[in-house]
Amino acid sequence: MVVLDPGHGGEKEGAISASGLREKDVTLALARRTAAVLRRHGARVLLTRTSDVAVPLARRAAMANAARADLFVSIHANAMPGPARSVARGIETYFLSADASDASATAVAARENADRLAGEPEIDPADPVSGILDDLDQTSTLAESARLAYALHDELVARTRAPDRGVKQAPLYVLAGARVPAALVEVGFLSHPVESAKLAAPSYADRIAGAIADAIEAWRARGATRG
Repeated sequence: MVVLDPGHGGEKEGAISASGLREKDVTLALARRTAAVLRRHGARVLLTRTSDVAVPLARRAAMANAARADLFVSIHANAMPGPARSVARGIETYFLSADASDASATAVAARENADRLAGEPEIDPADPVSGILDDLDQTSTLAESARLAYALHDELVARTRAPDRGVKQAPLYVLAGARVPAALVEVGFLSHPVESAKLAAPSYADRIAGAIADAIEAWRARGATRG
Protein backbone atom coordinates (compact mmCIF):
# COMPACT_ATOMS: atom_id res chain seq x y z
CA MET A 1 0.00 0.00 0.00
CA VAL A 2 1.27 3.45 -1.01
CA VAL A 3 -0.15 6.53 0.70
CA LEU A 4 0.15 9.78 -1.24
CA ASP A 5 -0.52 13.03 0.57
CA PRO A 6 -1.49 16.05 -1.56
CA GLY A 7 -0.35 18.98 0.56
CA HIS A 8 -2.77 21.62 1.86
CA GLY A 9 -6.44 21.71 0.79
CA GLY A 10 -9.60 23.59 1.70
CA GLU A 11 -8.84 26.93 3.32
CA LYS A 12 -5.16 25.96 3.45
CA GLU A 13 -4.17 26.98 -0.07
CA GLY A 14 -0.40 26.82 0.32
CA ALA A 15 1.80 28.81 -2.03
CA ILE A 16 0.20 30.81 -4.84
CA SER A 17 1.95 31.82 -8.06
CA ALA A 18 1.78 35.28 -9.61
CA SER A 19 -0.68 33.86 -12.13
CA GLY A 20 -2.93 32.49 -9.38
CA LEU A 21 -1.88 28.83 -9.50
CA ARG A 22 -2.53 27.39 -6.04
CA GLU A 23 -0.32 24.80 -4.38
CA LYS A 24 -3.31 22.83 -3.10
CA ASP A 25 -4.51 22.32 -6.70
CA VAL A 26 -1.05 21.43 -8.02
CA THR A 27 -0.46 18.82 -5.32
CA LEU A 28 -3.85 17.17 -5.75
CA ALA A 29 -3.40 16.92 -9.52
CA LEU A 30 0.08 15.43 -9.07
CA ALA A 31 -1.12 12.93 -6.47
CA ARG A 32 -3.94 11.79 -8.77
CA ARG A 33 -1.56 11.39 -11.71
CA THR A 34 0.97 9.50 -9.59
CA ALA A 35 -1.74 7.23 -8.19
CA ALA A 36 -2.94 6.43 -11.70
CA VAL A 37 0.57 5.37 -12.78
CA LEU A 38 1.07 3.22 -9.69
CA ARG A 39 -2.33 1.57 -10.06
CA ARG A 40 -1.63 0.71 -13.69
CA HIS A 41 1.42 -1.13 -12.39
CA GLY A 42 -0.65 -3.05 -9.85
CA ALA A 43 0.00 -1.05 -6.68
CA ARG A 44 -2.64 -0.27 -4.08
CA VAL A 45 -2.79 3.48 -3.47
CA LEU A 46 -4.56 5.65 -0.92
CA LEU A 47 -4.76 9.44 -1.13
CA THR A 48 -5.14 11.42 2.08
CA ARG A 49 -7.56 13.67 0.21
CA THR A 50 -9.27 13.27 -3.15
CA SER A 51 -10.91 16.69 -3.33
CA ASP A 52 -10.37 20.27 -2.16
CA VAL A 53 -10.83 19.65 1.55
CA ALA A 54 -8.71 20.42 4.58
CA VAL A 55 -7.18 17.42 6.33
CA PRO A 56 -5.46 17.81 9.73
CA LEU A 57 -1.71 17.33 9.52
CA ALA A 58 -1.71 14.58 12.13
CA ARG A 59 -4.55 12.78 10.35
CA ARG A 60 -2.51 12.43 7.15
CA ALA A 61 0.21 10.22 8.61
CA ALA A 62 -2.35 8.44 10.79
CA MET A 63 -4.08 7.26 7.61
CA ALA A 64 -0.84 5.63 6.49
CA ASN A 65 -0.43 3.94 9.86
CA ALA A 66 -4.01 2.68 9.88
CA ALA A 67 -3.65 1.29 6.36
CA ARG A 68 -0.37 -0.42 7.32
CA ALA A 69 1.15 1.27 4.32
CA ASP A 70 4.58 0.51 2.93
CA LEU A 71 5.37 4.20 2.68
CA PHE A 72 4.01 7.74 2.90
CA VAL A 73 4.87 10.51 0.43
CA SER A 74 3.69 14.08 0.97
CA ILE A 75 3.64 16.21 -2.19
CA HIS A 76 4.20 19.97 -2.04
CA ALA A 77 5.33 22.96 -4.10
CA ASN A 78 7.78 25.52 -2.79
CA ALA A 79 7.81 29.32 -2.65
CA MET A 80 10.23 32.09 -1.81
CA PRO A 81 9.36 35.65 -0.71
CA GLY A 82 10.85 38.93 -1.85
CA PRO A 83 13.57 39.33 -4.48
CA ALA A 84 14.43 35.62 -4.26
CA ARG A 85 11.13 34.85 -5.99
CA SER A 86 12.73 35.35 -9.39
CA VAL A 87 15.80 33.27 -8.52
CA ALA A 88 14.93 30.27 -6.35
CA ARG A 89 13.89 27.19 -8.31
CA GLY A 90 14.40 23.46 -8.26
CA ILE A 91 13.55 20.35 -6.29
CA GLU A 92 14.06 19.65 -2.60
CA THR A 93 13.20 16.43 -0.79
CA TYR A 94 12.86 15.94 2.95
CA PHE A 95 12.81 13.27 5.60
CA LEU A 96 12.17 13.69 9.30
CA SER A 97 14.74 14.96 11.75
CA ALA A 98 14.58 16.82 15.04
CA ASP A 99 16.88 19.46 13.54
CA ALA A 100 16.74 21.19 10.16
CA SER A 101 19.64 20.73 7.77
CA ASP A 102 20.01 24.43 6.97
CA ALA A 103 18.19 27.77 6.94
CA SER A 104 16.17 26.79 3.89
CA ALA A 105 14.97 23.60 5.58
CA THR A 106 14.08 25.59 8.68
CA ALA A 107 11.96 27.95 6.59
CA VAL A 108 10.18 25.08 4.85
CA ALA A 109 9.43 23.38 8.16
CA ALA A 110 8.08 26.60 9.64
CA ARG A 111 5.80 27.18 6.67
CA GLU A 112 4.50 23.61 6.48
CA ASN A 113 4.08 23.23 10.25
CA ALA A 114 2.02 26.43 10.33
CA ASP A 115 -0.59 24.70 8.15
CA ARG A 116 -2.46 23.55 11.26
CA LEU A 117 -6.23 23.39 11.46
CA ALA A 118 -8.33 24.69 14.33
CA GLY A 119 -8.45 22.07 17.06
CA GLU A 120 -5.15 20.42 16.21
CA PRO A 121 -2.60 20.33 19.03
CA GLU A 122 -0.20 23.23 19.23
CA ILE A 123 3.19 22.54 17.70
CA ASP A 124 6.08 23.45 19.95
CA PRO A 125 8.51 25.23 17.61
CA ALA A 126 11.39 24.24 19.85
CA ASP A 127 10.52 20.55 19.67
CA PRO A 128 7.84 19.84 17.05
CA VAL A 129 8.50 16.10 16.97
CA SER A 130 8.64 15.58 20.73
CA GLY A 131 7.91 11.99 21.65
CA ILE A 132 7.90 10.82 18.05
CA LEU A 133 11.57 10.16 17.41
CA ASP A 134 11.94 8.52 20.81
CA ASP A 135 9.53 5.71 20.03
CA LEU A 136 10.47 5.20 16.39
CA ASP A 137 12.97 2.53 15.49
CA GLN A 138 15.56 4.99 14.27
CA THR A 139 17.76 2.31 12.74
CA SER A 140 14.96 1.05 10.51
CA THR A 141 12.08 3.46 9.85
CA LEU A 142 14.21 6.60 9.74
CA ALA A 143 16.91 4.90 7.70
CA GLU A 144 14.29 3.73 5.22
CA SER A 145 12.80 7.23 5.13
CA ALA A 146 16.20 8.58 4.13
CA ARG A 147 16.54 5.91 1.44
CA LEU A 148 13.06 6.75 0.15
CA ALA A 149 13.84 10.49 0.09
CA TYR A 150 17.01 9.95 -1.96
CA ALA A 151 15.22 7.61 -4.37
CA LEU A 152 12.47 10.18 -4.96
CA HIS A 153 14.87 13.08 -5.25
CA ASP A 154 17.27 11.45 -7.69
CA GLU A 155 14.46 10.32 -9.99
CA LEU A 156 12.70 13.70 -9.91
CA VAL A 157 15.88 15.63 -10.72
CA ALA A 158 16.85 13.22 -13.48
CA ARG A 159 13.41 13.19 -15.08
CA THR A 160 12.62 16.92 -14.86
CA ARG A 161 16.19 18.28 -15.17
CA ALA A 162 15.22 20.86 -12.59
CA PRO A 163 17.94 22.36 -10.38
CA ASP A 164 19.01 19.96 -7.63
CA ARG A 165 18.51 21.64 -4.24
CA GLY A 166 19.35 18.47 -2.36
CA VAL A 167 17.88 16.01 0.11
CA LYS A 168 17.37 17.68 3.47
CA GLN A 169 16.16 16.92 6.97
CA ALA A 170 13.62 18.95 8.92
CA PRO A 171 11.17 18.63 11.84
CA LEU A 172 8.11 18.35 9.60
CA TYR A 173 4.94 17.75 11.57
CA VAL A 174 3.19 16.00 8.68
CA LEU A 175 5.91 13.32 8.71
CA ALA A 176 6.32 13.10 12.46
CA GLY A 177 3.38 10.78 13.11
CA ALA A 178 4.25 8.27 10.41
CA ARG A 179 5.28 4.86 11.67
CA VAL A 180 6.25 3.92 8.12
CA PRO A 181 9.01 5.25 5.85
CA ALA A 182 7.98 8.80 4.96
CA ALA A 183 9.28 11.64 2.81
CA LEU A 184 8.10 15.04 1.59
CA VAL A 185 8.86 16.31 -1.90
CA GLU A 186 8.89 19.97 -2.95
CA VAL A 187 8.48 19.58 -6.70
CA GLY A 188 9.30 23.16 -7.67
CA PHE A 189 8.79 26.82 -6.84
CA LEU A 190 5.42 28.39 -7.58
CA SER A 191 7.05 31.73 -6.80
CA HIS A 192 9.36 31.35 -9.82
CA PRO A 193 7.61 32.51 -13.02
CA VAL A 194 9.19 29.92 -15.32
CA GLU A 195 8.90 27.01 -12.90
CA SER A 196 5.29 27.81 -11.99
CA ALA A 197 4.40 27.79 -15.70
CA LYS A 198 5.98 24.35 -16.00
CA LEU A 199 4.05 23.06 -12.99
CA ALA A 200 0.83 24.18 -14.69
CA ALA A 201 1.62 22.18 -17.85
CA PRO A 202 0.08 18.66 -18.04
CA SER A 203 3.14 17.24 -19.81
CA TYR A 204 5.45 18.40 -17.02
CA ALA A 205 3.02 17.13 -14.38
CA ASP A 206 3.08 13.74 -16.09
CA ARG A 207 6.88 13.78 -15.92
CA ILE A 208 6.80 14.49 -12.18
CA ALA A 209 4.14 11.84 -11.55
CA GLY A 210 6.09 9.26 -13.51
CA ALA A 211 9.26 10.08 -11.60
CA ILE A 212 7.56 9.73 -8.21
CA ALA A 213 5.88 6.47 -9.23
CA ASP A 214 9.07 4.97 -10.65
CA ALA A 215 11.06 5.96 -7.55
CA ILE A 216 8.46 4.37 -5.28
CA GLU A 217 8.46 1.16 -7.30
CA ALA A 218 12.26 1.00 -7.33
CA TRP A 219 12.41 1.66 -3.58
CA ARG A 220 9.89 -1.10 -2.89
CA ALA A 221 11.72 -3.52 -5.20
CA ARG A 222 15.06 -2.91 -3.47
CA GLY A 223 13.38 -3.40 -0.11
CA ALA A 224 11.89 -6.72 -1.19
CA THR A 225 15.29 -7.85 -2.46
CA ARG A 226 16.97 -6.83 0.78
CA GLY A 227 14.22 -8.37 2.90
